[in-house]
Amino acid sequence: MIRLTQEEREERVQRAVALFKEGYNCSQSVVAAYADLYGFTREQALRMSASFGGGIGRMRETCGAACGMFLLAGLETGAVDGADRDGKAANYELVQRLAGQFKAENGALRCADLLGLSRQEPVVSTPEARTPQYYAKRPCSKMVETAARIFGQYITSGEE
Repeated sequence: MIRLTQEEREERVQRAVALFKEGYNCSQSVVAAYADLYGFTREQALRMSASFGGGIGRMRETCGAACGMFLLAGLETGAVDGADRDGKAANYELVQRLAGQFKAENGALRCADLLGLSRQEPVVSTPEARTPQYYAKRPCSKMVETAARIFGQYITSGEE
């Protein structure tokens, strides 16, 4: 398990927010802030998390920032043997714990709920332009910060 100091963790959190403000999606921002710790290049991190933005493919389902946090949890504790039931259970327990903390801090885990969107709004694949108005009306930077901080706290704490 990787360990970070509190200062290193905070640097990663700020890196995640900066990536989001550069135009990367919420999932990419969280994953790319930590993926080098697991031997992944920035490009690999961005590619492996690209589909999870906007609540998974912009469908407004599970928050992309949370999905990024779950992807990192898999890098940290994911089972690599199909028969490893204990390993799977440990990873699922971690994901559920991280999800619970994210939901407790933000009130929801679903992207549409976090954005205050109705269920009737159409799902489209085209992302919105990143303008000052976009950042002013969206809580996404906060979700990225929260997910990056929660994951950073987990690896900083040294919990198994």
